[in-house]
Amino acid sequence: MGQHINIPTSRTQCIGAYLAQPAGRPRGGVVVIQEIFGVTAHIRSVADRFAEAGYTAVAPAFFDHLESWIELDYDETGSARGKALVSELGLDRPLEDVASAAEAIASSGKVGTVGYCWGGTVALLSAMRLGLPSVSYYGARNVPFLGEKPQAPLMFHFGEDDPSIPPEAVAKHRELLPQMEVFTYPGAGHAFNRDVPGDRHYREDSARLAWQRTLAFFDRHLAGA
Repeated sequence: MGQHINIPTSRTQCIGAYLAQPAGRPRGGVVVIQEIFGVTAHIRSVADRFAEAGYTAVAPAFFDHLESWIELDYDETGSARGKALVSELGLDRPLEDVASAAEAIASSGKVGTVGYCWGGTVALLSAMRLGLPSVSYYGARNVPFLGEKPQAPLMFHFGEDDPSIPPEAVAKHRELLPQMEVFTYPGAGHAFNRDVPGDRHYREDSARLAWQRTLAFFDRHLAGA
């Protein structure tokens, strides 16, 4: 369904992106923000699902700033390299890329973001600093930014058994952003949405419910805006 495109950045460098378009008139646009593993087949499939739901979806390849089209394995080696890459990349460049990606699909209507893991924090900041309605899945780096004022609606998804995001961190979201929706999923841990064959983190029931809530969020704030 999708295709690879290039999008401009503010640093005179284009980066790659995966673009998935709906069959009919778009209901809006969604910037899909990767985990620390790159724009993997899983992230591309997420973009495809948004396209099937009627949204133009684009997943920027942020790591292209450092090395072209990186896709890492979901193992200890991939995780270690991914953490090093996002540390080197920082958050300012990805936010600039999100803005460029949103502009690239602006003809589809109102644009929001959805992000996973590290991308969940980029999604949070997209609402705080770019004014894009955003859904953050298990963003373990969110807490330091919760004091900022959101410029757009937010939704959060957390697994209740996620060791990287303890209950007190989830409680901080509710305390500091009481106007935003925060959902937790019993029996789910980190990366519960990652439906990769054999991935021990995936929880089908939690992922399905989170997907329904996410679509309802975008239907309200993008398609219904």
